[in-house]
Amino acid sequence: MKIVAHQLASALLAGTQWSSVAAAQGYNFTDEQLRNANRSLSIGYVSAAHTGEPSSSYPHQVLYTGFTMLDVFGPLELLWDISQTYNVTLSIIASEAGPVHSRSPAIHSPNGALVDTSPSLDVQAVATHTFASAPPLDVLVVPGGLGVYYLTEIGDTQIEDFIASRFATTEYVLSVCVGSGLLARAGVLAGRRATTNKSAWDTVVKYGRNVTWVPSARWVHDGKLWTSSGVQAGMDMMAAFLRHIYGDPVVSNAVNNDEFVPHVDPDWDPFAVLFDVPGANTNRSLVDCAGPLDSYPGYG
Repeated sequence: MKIVAHQLASALLAGTQWSSVAAAQGYNFTDEQLRNANRSLSIGYVSAAHTGEPSSSYPHQVLYTGFTMLDVFGPLELLWDISQTYNVTLSIIASEAGPVHSRSPAIHSPNGALVDTSPSLDVQAVATHTFASAPPLDVLVVPGGLGVYYLTEIGDTQIEDFIASRFATTEYVLSVCVGSGLLARAGVLAGRRATTNKSAWDTVVKYGRNVTWVPSARWVHDGKLWTSSGVQAGMDMMAAFLRHIYGDPVVSNAVNNDEFVPHVDPDWDPFAVLFDVPGANTNRSLVDCAGPLDSYPGYG
């Protein structure tokens, strides 16, 4: 049953329990949703990035690697929204505490050419914990970014080691975009279904073994694992994940207040067709793409 958004918002502002409003309108919560609503949820973001000041000359940018900003901040907006109702804590986890830079060092393209990333903006987040000091986590979120490729190039496995060490004790593990490549390299996707950024498909699906990569999925939910397609899809997945663990009323209110229109079909990502992913479903409308397919450089 749909909860009237303005009634729920008014109740929250007045300090009325959201569950009372929802119950009055006949909404039934699952046991999992009720359990999560009545406990504090510890959420950790692990970043494919190293701390340290960026160099003005990109060959020296080996001090840090980069994350994709929307991979991090998009889902975080939804988590911030629901934190006004539910008890959650947040940890930002990196190799060192302190500033974490979004600008990646130079990486090599699939054809071997060196890619200069120095012109890109460098936005910083603040890591609150290191891999060694991170608290017990209920939810682990792994965003993507060019830093994933850089860490692969230099053989840095700190993030994969952290994921593997925490996987058994973490209730939910989520990845955004090419963050699923880190899950695959950590070995936690073995025997599981997953998806990733469709523009990076050919690269990421080579990571890990015995993974069933789902080409047309916007996001995939397999047990405790949630993996999304590229960048913006992380917000779609996070909205679905929050509905799964908390129920619809407060999440719908958050989405409406953000004026965010999420994809709601996990099995359909039109960008799988745009980027010519092998096995993509080509029989559905591409209306969700931002423009005609032939307007994208390199398409076709």
